[in-house]
Amino acid sequence: MSIIIPALDAADTLPTALQSIARQSYRNIVDVVVAAGDDDTADAVGGQATVIRNPSRKTSTALNLAFAESIGKVVVRCDAHAQLPPDYVSAAVETLRRTGADVVGGMQVPVGHTVWERAIASAMSSTLGAGDARYRTDGEEGPVETVYLGVFRREAIERVGGFDDDFIRNQDYELNHRIIQSGGIVWFNPAMRVEYKPRSSLAALARQYFEYGRAKRQFSAKHPGSLRWRQLAPPILVVGLGAALLASLRWSIALLVVLLYGGSMLVAGLASGSDAWRTALALMTMHLSWGSGFLFGTLRS
Repeated sequence: MSIIIPALDAADTLPTALQSIARQSYRNIVDVVVAAGDDDTADAVGGQATVIRNPSRKTSTALNLAFAESIGKVVVRCDAHAQLPPDYVSAAVETLRRTGADVVGGMQVPVGHTVWERAIASAMSSTLGAGDARYRTDGEEGPVETVYLGVFRREAIERVGGFDDDFIRNQDYELNHRIIQSGGIVWFNPAMRVEYKPRSSLAALARQYFEYGRAKRQFSAKHPGSLRWRQLAPPILVVGLGAALLASLRWSIALLVVLLYGGSMLVAGLASGSDAWRTALALMTMHLSWGSGFLFGTLRS
C-alpha cells in the first residue's frame, strides 16, 4: 500500500494530512510520497514522507510523479487539504477485496471553521451545489463514475497510462472514465468519509469552480458524447441571466428572472439550516463560476 499526495501552497494543511496518515489502523503502508510544487510545502513534510519536486505545479503531473516513485500494489490518493479517518485505508482494502473493483472511494465531507468556510461547506454538500454526485451528497454503495480521492489498484492506473497531464482539474474524473472504458469498475462506499477543508472566501471559491467548469469543457472535447444534459445547466444559467440583464435595459420586467434566481438560492440557503445569505452567495458563486468556466475558459492547460 502506497499513499501519494499532490501538494501546492499547502504548508499549513499538509502536516495535518500527514498526521492522519500516521494514525491509520492499517499497518502495511510501505511508502508515503508527496509531490510538492513549492518550497514551503516541501519543507512542511518534515521527514514524514518522501518528497519529490513538481516544478510544473500541476496536480496531474504531481500525481504521475508520485505514482512513479511509489511501490505499493494499491495506491491511495490523499489530498493535502484532507484528513483521512483512522480506518480509511483498512476500509478501502476490504472494499477492494469484496467488490473486485479497480478503484474505490467514498464521501467528501466539507468541514469549515470560519463563517465563510461553513457556508461554502453547506453549499457544496447540498443537491443544488453538488448535483447527483454521490461522493458529495451520499447514497447507496455501488458502481459510480467517480469518487472522492480514490484508492486504486496499481495495475488499473498502469493499464490506462496514468493521469492525463493536460488536465489542471478533473484529472481524477478523467482517469476514472478511462478505467471504466477499459472494463474496470469504480466503486463508491459511503462509509469511507474524508473531511475536506473548503475554500475560505468567495473569490477563492470562484477561481476553483471556474477551473472546474473549464475542465468539464475540456473533458467533453476530449471524450465526445460524455456530456450530460444536467451539466449544461450552469452555462445555460449564465447565458439566461446575462440575457435577462441586457433585456432589462429596455424591459424592467426581465429583472424578475434575476430576482427569482436569487430568491430561490436564498430559500435553499434557509433550507440548509446554516447561514442562509452566505450559503446562497456560495451557491450562486459556484453556479456562475462553473458556467462561465465552461463557456469562456480556455482549453489550454
